Amino acid sequence: MSCSTMSTAPEAPTGGADAPVSKTSQLFKGCWSCRVISGGGLVLSGAYVYHAARGVMRLGGPTSMGTVAQITFAACLAAWGIVIIADPVGKAQRKT
Repeated sequence: MSCSTMSTAPEAPTGGADAPVSKTSQLFKGCWSCRVISGGGLVLSGAYVYHAARGVMRLGGPTSMGTVAQITFAACLAAWGIVIIADPVGKAQRKT
């Protein structure tokens, strides 16, 4: 008689390429107005942060590392918004 027993329970998905997509993720990808609203909000918030940083520089204040960080953060917000609107996930063809 063998002492080792093997479990027959199926393994849980680890989140790889074959993992099932959640229902909310599918809804977000198919909802054009949801992507436009959330992506547009990110682009506009990036514009607001950029405008605040430029306002300090326009008044003759020194360009500090904080101002540079604000402008960089604004660019990241705007880029994130553009990515959400464009939705490039799954559109690229895999090379085989």
